[in-house]
Amino acid sequence: MPVESGNSAAARQAKQKRKSHSLSIRRTNSTEQERSGLQRDMLEGQSSDNLESFMRMEDSKLPLSLRSNLLDLFSQIEREFENLYIENLELRREIETLNDRLAPDGQTFEGADLAKGGLKTKASHSTSQLSQKLKTTYKASTSKPSQGVDSPSPRDLVIQIWNLFSGLCPKRTKSPVCIIPIFNIVSSFKATTSRAVCQLVREYVGHRDGIWDLSVTRTQPVVLGTASADHSAMLWSIETGKCLLKYMGHQGSVNSIKFHPTEQMALTASGDQTAHIWRYMVQLPTPQPVADMSQQTPCEDDVDFSDKDEADGEVEGPNDCPSVRVATTTLRSHQGVVIAADWLVGGKQVVTASWDRAANLYDVETSELVHSLTGHDQELTHCCTHPTQRLVVTSSRDTTFRLWDFRDPSIHSVNVFQGHTDTVTSAVFTVGDNVVSGSDDRTVKVWDLKNMRSPIATIRTDSAVNRISVSVNQKIIALPHDNRQVRLFDMSGVRLARLPRTNRQGHRRMVCCSAWCEDNASCNLFSCGFDRQAIGWNINIPALLQEK
Repeated sequence: MPVESGNSAAARQAKQKRKSHSLSIRRTNSTEQERSGLQRDMLEGQSSDNLESFMRMEDSKLPLSLRSNLLDLFSQIEREFENLYIENLELRREIETLNDRLAPDGQTFEGADLAKGGLKTKASHSTSQLSQKLKTTYKASTSKPSQGVDSPSPRDLVIQIWNLFSGLCPKRTKSPVCIIPIFNIVSSFKATTSRAVCQLVREYVGHRDGIWDLSVTRTQPVVLGTASADHSAMLWSIETGKCLLKYMGHQGSVNSIKFHPTEQMALTASGDQTAHIWRYMVQLPTPQPVADMSQQTPCEDDVDFSDKDEADGEVEGPNDCPSVRVATTTLRSHQGVVIAADWLVGGKQVVTASWDRAANLYDVETSELVHSLTGHDQELTHCCTHPTQRLVVTSSRDTTFRLWDFRDPSIHSVNVFQGHTDTVTSAVFTVGDNVVSGSDDRTVKVWDLKNMRSPIATIRTDSAVNRISVSVNQKIIALPHDNRQVRLFDMSGVRLARLPRTNRQGHRRMVCCSAWCEDNASCNLFSCGFDRQAIGWNINIPALLQEK
C-alpha cells in the first residue's frame, strides 16, 4: 500500500485547515447577515406598526395628553420586549453552537437545562424584584399622588397603563390585584403538620380591596383591626366575624393600623401622606358556635384556585356597620406616602415611616414633630417600636434596617443593620433583645441587639416575605409570603408548620401581614392579603412545639 511522503501529508492538512476556516468565516458572516436582516425587518415592522398606531390615535376621542402618554408607554414596552426577543434569539444560537460542538460526544443542551443551571438564580431574583415593583406600584395607584417623591420604577409600565384607564372608567374597572399572576407562585415545600395543630377558624370579609395590615387591640374589648387599599379601616368581632366599626377618614389607601396600649384609640397610616389618630367605641355581639372548617376541605394542599373564584367578584361591604369619618389628631409632616406607623411605649408618642425616606416622631397631645429620622437611601417600608423600651426600628428598600434609640432624652443613637440583598419589608422586636427582619430576598434573619455584626439565625424560603410577627410567649415567627402561604418558624430557624391552604380555604392571593394574639381562645393568629379578607387561625402551640 503506498505511503504518502511528509510534504504531501503536510500540504493536505494545511488545505483542510484553510477549508475549515473558510467554512467558519462563511457561517459567521451568514449569522451576522441573518441577525442584521432580522433587526432590519423588526425595525421596518415597528415603523409600520407605529404608523398604524399613530393613525388610530389620530382618530381616537381621547384627550391629547392621554394619547401622548399612551404612545410613550407603549413605545417603551415595545423597546423592552424587542430587546428581550433579540436576547432570546442570541441564546438560542448559542445553544445550537454548543450542540454542534458536543454532538460528536453524544451530548446536547436544551433551553430548560440552562434554566436549571446558571439562569435559575437570575430568574428567581428577577421574579422577586418584579413582585416588589408590582406591590409598590399598586400601593401608589391606590394612594393620593405626592409631590417631590421619586416615582415608581419604569418597568411597571403595564400597571401604569391600567391605572390610566382605571382613572378614565373608575366605575367599570376592577382592582388590578385580580389580574396580576406574579403572586400565584406555588410553594415547593410540603406541609407536614396535621390539621388538628393549625386550623382555620373564621374569615373576615367586607373590604372592597386588598388588606395591607392588621392588628389586635391591647385593651378590652379585644377586637381585630384591618387596614385596606379601599381607603378604609375596619374593626371586627374576633368571635363572630362581624364588622363593628368602619373608619373612613383617609383619602388614600390605609397602609397600617395599630392600637394604643391602654386607651381605645387607633393609629392609621395612609397614602394621602397623613397619619390619623381616632377614637372608637364598640360593643361586642353574642358569640356564635365555631364551625370546624377543616372538615369541609378534604382536598390536598397547593391546589390552585380558579380565576373565577369569589375573591375576584365585587365584595359587598357591611351595610349596618357604623362609621367614623373624623380623626381626633392628624399628622401631616410627610411629603410622601405614609406606609406604616406605631405607638411608642406609654402611648404618648408615635412614629411614622414614609416613602419620602424619613421617619417622624410626633407628640400625640400636641401633634408636633419631635424628631425627623433621616438616613435611609430609599423609601421606607415599615416601622416598629419595642414593647417595653423607647426603641424604634425602620425598614427600607435600600436593603437595610435601622435601630433608633430614644432611651436617653438628650441624644438618640442610630445603628444600621446590613444583611439582606433586597428590600427589607419589615423588622420587628421580640420581648427580649432580638430583632427579626424579613425581606424580598426570600430570607428572614434573627438578630441580637447586643451583637449586630451578623444574624444569629437565617431562614431561607421560596418566596418573598412580607410583614412578619413574633408571638410574645413562645417567640414563634409567622411569615406571610407572596405565594399565598403562611409558615411558622422558631427563633433558631426550624420550621414548625405551614398553615393549611386548599381550593376552599386559605388565602387566594399574596399574604401581606400576620399578627399574633396568644391570649385569645378561639383565634390566636391572624393573616390578611390581597384577596380582600382576613383569616383567623387557631394554632395549638403546645402540640406544635411537641411535633418539633
